Amino acid sequence: MKAKVKKSSDLSLSMILLVGVGHVFDISDQVRSQIHSQRPDAVLVELDLRRYRALRQRANGVEGKRSGGPMLYRMMARFQRRMAKEFGGGEAGEEMLAAIDAAHEIGAEVQLIDVDAAAMFDRLLKEMSMKERLWLLLSVFGGLLSSRRKVEEELESYQSDEEAYIAPIRARFPTVVRILIDERNEHMANRIAAIAPQMERVMAVIGDGHVTGIAALLDDEVDIVRLADLGPPGGTSEARLSYTIGFD
Repeated sequence: MKAKVKKSSDLSLSMILLVGVGHVFDISDQVRSQIHSQRPDAVLVELDLRRYRALRQRANGVEGKRSGGPMLYRMMARFQRRMAKEFGGGEAGEEMLAAIDAAHEIGAEVQLIDVDAAAMFDRLLKEMSMKERLWLLLSVFGGLLSSRRKVEEELESYQSDEEAYIAPIRARFPTVVRILIDERNEHMANRIAAIAPQMERVMAVIGDGHVTGIAALLDDEVDIVRLADLGPPGGTSEARLSYTIGFD
């Protein structure tokens, strides 16, 4: 059954609240505000343990090895870091740490609900055709040269018609969309569905590009706050495949 979706202005304290964020935007304060105002029993974040530890180390001033793993993984991480500086000067993924810290401040449980990114990319490279791999490398390399204005245009296009935006990407990169988006949506939706019955109220802080897919997979009624509701500078919604996941 498709979840009933309500606008953030009509939140009614359903069991599940999905908060869509953008990994390259400086929205940590907005995320903290959502958690302090909604006061969920548990905060679920789109991170795996390795990425959480890397983010925490850098937040503590420990500059560990950045973005190990396949070249594609490293290229996407580099794009995220550059865009994060363009859109506010912070590190990509700071909003996830803000969510975790705010959860601790209100005494909420924290759960990491994403797949292991390094393993995911290893499988992605094995399952992609040579043609798809070449197209993806060219696309990601082009992304490294993208300007802030280009990213803003992509985000606006995504918001205007999410399905129409994703359709040509799915046609050209079927394996990428299946593994990076569809399967992760299923994994995170299953994690949310497993945790939610144990709590009165859970908040999942996830990339905005995953909100619609995860909401559709949940049987429960959900409340939703989109990235546009949080008001990041110059952005409306998260779209590009090169930052639907936090890579560092």
